Amino acid sequence: MLRPFFLSAAAVMATTASAFCGFYVAKADATLFNDKSEVILVRDGLRTIITMSNDFKGDVRDFAMVVPVPVVLKESDIRVVDRTIFQKLDNYSSPRLVEYWDQNPCMQWQYAEERSMLDMVANGAAATMKREQNEDKDYGVTIEAQYTVGEYDILILSATESAGLKDWLTINGYKIPATAHEVLDPYIKSNLKFFVVKVDLDQPQTKGDYLRPLQIQFSHEKFMLPIRLGMANSMGQQDMIVYAFTRTGRVECVNYRTVKVPTDRNIPLFAQQKFGPMYKDLFARAWKREGRNAIFLEYAWNVTPSWGGMKCDPCVGPPPMNQEFVDAGVDWASGPNGGNGQQVFFTRLHVRYGRDKFPQDLMFQVTPNTEQFQARYILTHPAQGDLTCSEGQSYLEELYYRRVREMDELYALTGWDLGMHRNYTNEVRGKLSPERRNSLDVVPLPGGPSAPGGGAGWRLLLMGSALLAGLWYALRTRTPSPVGAV
Repeated sequence: MLRPFFLSAAAVMATTASAFCGFYVAKADATLFNDKSEVILVRDGLRTIITMSNDFKGDVRDFAMVVPVPVVLKESDIRVVDRTIFQKLDNYSSPRLVEYWDQNPCMQWQYAEERSMLDMVANGAAATMKREQNEDKDYGVTIEAQYTVGEYDILILSATESAGLKDWLTINGYKIPATAHEVLDPYIKSNLKFFVVKVDLDQPQTKGDYLRPLQIQFSHEKFMLPIRLGMANSMGQQDMIVYAFTRTGRVECVNYRTVKVPTDRNIPLFAQQKFGPMYKDLFARAWKREGRNAIFLEYAWNVTPSWGGMKCDPCVGPPPMNQEFVDAGVDWASGPNGGNGQQVFFTRLHVRYGRDKFPQDLMFQVTPNTEQFQARYILTHPAQGDLTCSEGQSYLEELYYRRVREMDELYALTGWDLGMHRNYTNEVRGKLSPERRNSLDVVPLPGGPSAPGGGAGWRLLLMGSALLAGLWYALRTRTPSPVGAV
C-alpha cells in the first residue's frame, strides 16, 4: 500500500522532464503517446540530479509537460544539456555481442582473438504561453515560480485539489489525458508541486527536429522516480532505461525486485544478424518469466576516470569522459585531475512497466555492491582449414555438441522456432568421417517433441501424425459385423 510519506518522497525525486516522470499534454487534439524514455540519475548523499531525455514526437507547438516535484526549484536548479549524452551512455552500456575464433587443432596457428560488438539498440509552449498572475485562487492553483531556461518556459505550480488543477490546465490551453485526473490526486495530497513545461517558439533551439533534455537537481532523503503520471497517456507497457551514477556502488530498486538479465550465453552464429530482435525477444521472455514487475540490471561497473582497470569486456563504445560526466551532473568525477580518483560507479537498469504491475513509483537505494556485470552474448567461430587429422575429428565432434548447446540456449532465451536452422548442426556432422558421424548421439532440435515446451512446428507434426494414426486405426477396425451380431 502506498503510504502518504512515500508519495511525498516521490515528489521529491520526481522532478522534471520527459514522459516517465510526468505526462505530455497537448493544446491540440493530437494524440500523444510516450513508449520509451531514458533518464540519468546521479545520487550523491541526499542530492539527486535527474536528466531526462525528450522523445516527444510531433509539432513542438503542441509540446507541454507536467511533472510532480517535491520542492519549488530555483532557476539555478534547472538547465538543458546536450542530448548526445544519452547516445554515448547507451552506446557504452548496452547489451553486447562478442566473437571468438577456434584454433585449428590440426595446424599450428597463431591464436587470434578479436572482439567486436553490435549496436543492438534500435538504430531510436509556446512563446505565447500565457503568464498567469501569481495566484489563481478560483481553482486552488498557485504559481510558485516561473522561469525561462533555454527553449523552455517553466512554471512551478501548487494545487489544493486535482479537479482544480485539471480545470486550470484546461483553461490555460492544456489538453489533459483522460486518465490523468486519477493520478494527479495522490501527488496533490502529498503536497507535491508540479513542474509545467512548454516550449518558447522564439528560441532558435526549437527549429530542429528535437528538444534538448532537461536536467534538475534537489536535495531530499528519498531516492525515487515518479512513473505513475507517465502512464496517463501511454498505451500498455512502457520501457525506461536508467543510467545511474554514485560514489559507492550499484543502484537498486527497493520496492520492486532488481534482477539480472540473462548474460554470458553462447548462441549460434546465425544470431549475429538478428541480435537486435534477439535481445528484444530475450528481454520480453525474461520480463514475463519474472512476473512483469521486476527491474532488470543490464550493466554495472566502476567507470572512475583515473581507474586503470578494464571497464567492460568488450567495450561497446568509449567509456564516459570528462564532458559526459559534466553533462550528466557527476561533478565529483570531472575536472583536470579526473575527480582526484574518487570512485564513479555506473549502473544501467531497464524497466518495462504498466499500470497493472507497477502501482507505485520507483524507490531506489545506493548499495555498496561493486560487482561488475554486463549483458553479454557470445559467438564462437569454428576453426578453418583441414580438419581430417584425429585431433581435428575430435574437435568436430565437440563442435557438433557445442552447436547443439548453442541452439538449446537460443531457444531457451527467445523461444524462437529454430526448425529452419537444422543445417547449423548437420553441416558439422557432414565433415566427420563415416565412423565418427555414426557414433554421434542423435540430439533433437530445440523446441522439438522431446524438448520442454516443444516448437509449434513439432506440435503441428505430432497432431497431424496422431490424426493420421487415428484415421488409419478407424479404417482398420471397420470390418463387417458377424452375421446375426447386434
